[in-house]
Amino acid sequence: MLNVYLSGEIHTDWRKEIINLCKKEDLDIKFTSPVTDHSASDNCGIEILGSEDKNFWKDNKGAKINSIKTKKSIKDCDVVIVKFGEKYKQWNAAFDAGFASALNKSIIVIHNEENQHALKEVDASASAVANNEHQVVRILKYILKESL
Repeated sequence: MLNVYLSGEIHTDWRKEIINLCKKEDLDIKFTSPVTDHSASDNCGIEILGSEDKNFWKDNKGAKINSIKTKKSIKDCDVVIVKFGEKYKQWNAAFDAGFASALNKSIIVIHNEENQHALKEVDASASAVANNEHQVVRILKYILKESL
């Protein structure tokens, strides 16, 4: 079984698409991901530990709690898939890619052509750079079944 962490943008259903395509290919993969409920992710710190007057401390509490799950998931996985979406800057995704690279994890990056220059360092640390989810699933199939 391959353990895959799905990092990156949370505003589209790209994770579900990869998971469903992998099921269709009968690939033996366990998927993990960050908390993808944006409100829960942003507010977990103040909901659990109490309110803050300044957004910096609100965000700091939430980020620290979320980092527990992220660090464990990346440490435990075999492959990290990092998707950079089109609408928002995903600094957290770049951070996840850097952390995965420091741990010598295999990384597959997904992004569009317009972000190629901005993500050149992330791409340089990746094992593969894909344009879409279908290419990622083909890579995973090749890894697990040695077939195209």
